[in-house]
Amino acid sequence: MPTVFSHVAVPMAAAIGLGARRIPPWALAAGMLAAVAPDFDGIAFKLGIAYGDMSGHRGFTHTLLFALLLGCAGYALAPRWGMRRWTGYLWIALCAASHPLLDMFTSGGAGIPFLWPVDEGRYFAPWRPIEVSPIALRRFFSPRGAQVMLSELKFVWTPLLCAGLLALSARRFSAAPRRAAF
Repeated sequence: MPTVFSHVAVPMAAAIGLGARRIPPWALAAGMLAAVAPDFDGIAFKLGIAYGDMSGHRGFTHTLLFALLLGCAGYALAPRWGMRRWTGYLWIALCAASHPLLDMFTSGGAGIPFLWPVDEGRYFAPWRPIEVSPIALRRFFSPRGAQVMLSELKFVWTPLLCAGLLALSARRFSAAPRRAAF
């Protein structure tokens, strides 16, 4: 799995590209929370639930169904954010769905049951450049953790920041007043 830091990169980049009027600060904060929420299943380790079990890590919370259900919170909260309800729903659902999709690009762990319960398969992307993050805190603050962070900087943060800035530039360019050509 990418680190919690990199899961928030998706909503941050989208908010940069779409702008604060479309993604107000509270919606951004909720989107960032939705993007990390699937890893709350890590508590399963403390409860003795097996890794890869649908009740454990990389189980139900790493499915499209979970993302769609979590989108209901966006539907309910959207008016408070100044958004249309379905826009809030889509925002939260997409932010939550970004988590298992990013996890599919990692170099280890169990595959992602993204299409469960329709399909019981566990999937990885054909290209898996993101180093899987250590779960133990002491291993995170080690040379291995630094290797993971560099991997995420290269394969998550840089491309997403570039995409967000490109969308921001395109949005600003299209909104700029045009001068008449003589």
